[in-house]
Amino acid sequence: MNISQETVDKLRILFASQQLAVLATQSEGQPYCNLVAFAGTDDLKYLVFVTNRDTRKYANIERDGNVALLIDNRTNRPSDLKTGIAVTALGLAGEALGDERARLAAVYSAKHPNLTDFLNSPGQALIKVTTTCYVVASFDSTQTILIGD
Repeated sequence: MNISQETVDKLRILFASQQLAVLATQSEGQPYCNLVAFAGTDDLKYLVFVTNRDTRKYANIERDGNVALLIDNRTNRPSDLKTGIAVTALGLAGEALGDERARLAAVYSAKHPNLTDFLNSPGQALIKVTTTCYVVASFDSTQTILIGD
């Protein structure tokens, strides 16, 4: 990872403080966005969310796992121009299964204990996004961070 400790800390704080992200998928060249309750792993390699297998977002991910997640800290106040950041996570999404599902479900449940029943309901998939990069943008600057082994 080509990332400073300061940036790692900034991302961890953002991911811990925000409950929702905007998920972007696509189908037949058309973008499709949803709000999802997400969690991230401490190493920043994975973002996870839950969806029903009978949804358009799940079908889109099954057809093409390339996704983007937008996480921001805006407050809809003028101060956002100075302090607001938006992070776009680019990566490959797919359903987490087996031991990996159990490990990532623990991460998700720790952040969203009120959604544990939803996570464990029949028909729900825990989606893992393996991030390839983060684009960190503020009002006047942008930084691209590549994620690797």
